[in-house]
Amino acid sequence: MYFNFVESSNYYPRSELMKTKNSRIPKYFQMSVSDRQEVLASSLLLKEEQLNVLKNATDGLPLAIADKMTENVIGTFPLPFGIATNFTINGKDVLIPMAVEEPSVVAAASNMARIARSTGGFSTTYSGSIMIGQIHVTNIKDMDEAKQALNDAKLELIEKANTYDQTLVELGGGVKDIELRVLELGTSEKVLIIHLLVDVLDAMGANAVNTMAERLTPTIEKLTGGDVLLRILSNLAVYRLASAKVNIPFLSLETNEFKGQDVAKRMVLANEIALADPYRAATHNKGIMNGIDPVLIATGNDWRAIEAGAHAYATKEGQYSALTKWYTDDKTLYGELTMPMAVGIVGGATKTHPMAQLSLQLMDVKTASELAQIIVAVGLAQNMGAIRALATEGIQRGHMTLHARNIASQVGRNPEEIDWLEQVMIEKKDVRMDTAKSLLNKKLISE
Repeated sequence: MYFNFVESSNYYPRSELMKTKNSRIPKYFQMSVSDRQEVLASSLLLKEEQLNVLKNATDGLPLAIADKMTENVIGTFPLPFGIATNFTINGKDVLIPMAVEEPSVVAAASNMARIARSTGGFSTTYSGSIMIGQIHVTNIKDMDEAKQALNDAKLELIEKANTYDQTLVELGGGVKDIELRVLELGTSEKVLIIHLLVDVLDAMGANAVNTMAERLTPTIEKLTGGDVLLRILSNLAVYRLASAKVNIPFLSLETNEFKGQDVAKRMVLANEIALADPYRAATHNKGIMNGIDPVLIATGNDWRAIEAGAHAYATKEGQYSALTKWYTDDKTLYGELTMPMAVGIVGGATKTHPMAQLSLQLMDVKTASELAQIIVAVGLAQNMGAIRALATEGIQRGHMTLHARNIASQVGRNPEEIDWLEQVMIEKKDVRMDTAKSLLNKKLISE
């Protein structure tokens, strides 16, 4: 079958998430930047050189390194680098770095993680590190004969593919199996698709998988009598799923306007709508990625690949749908998120970017499995925050409160004016650029 989703794998053993000191840092958002740095350093026992990377974050990616990472480099583009607090994942506390420009993302994740702490936080699993390398063969005269030839030569093909990355194989990775699919195009032409199932261990795996697929091309063409057209990995990493679960007592969901049980029911209904309506599902899943992408960026991972895999996985039932499930019993709200998570901690930007290396150190991540599980937990927390707000007060109240600082900073000429503008716009519940300008003009005239 095209979608062969798995919940577990014997290819790669799971690792426990590493322990940090304590992710619960009350009023962290109220501290100055320098105080946040010092508290973080104390909590995680950072070395002086690690703290200096944070303090000199504008120099976090030297031009000499950037110039080797991509083409035509003329500078670097910094993003705000924040810490999501309060996370407990598989019983271990984790402080999570997030590189993101959008207001409310870090705050929402941290707030939901705080609520989840009382019941043990998030539990997560990882199905393994198998990536799919696809080889598409066209112009095959006899499909059955070609498939039989490939099946007969499977062990030979696996052995040959594994000669192209001896280091990966020595570490326990490499091609583990080969699958065959036949695809009928709109033109009625049939294409034979070969899936190399490659255990890439702690890498994202693109380079290893693509090399193996390309090197097998002559052999594949000889065996099938066809022409290899495409040979590249698939970002629909269905053998590399990360899952997160959380349970929240109704009491923890209460607001000034809603009882906890009502909040839970409204959240479940909001999720059911996203399961049924692809227009809503697109925004629902975007909210999940609001939490996931910043951690991917902070760790130097390919956020575009994870986005592609997530949205493709969202169609597994035949229609684009929500990636999460929320449901209740008589006392508790339960949430689940499962999605492809092909992340790496070796190679690429994760090894060359100083801030990416620091991010992995802050989380004490030692394996790709650990990183994948942390990231999916953040995605579930972010979704929890989004649908809780949507189903109760509306998304704008909290978002615009945080956005007020951004608007005030663009209009105010000094810290005093910025603080005043932020406070007045929040009180008036009117956070807009023209409002800020009008308020400041009136203030200046009155003075």
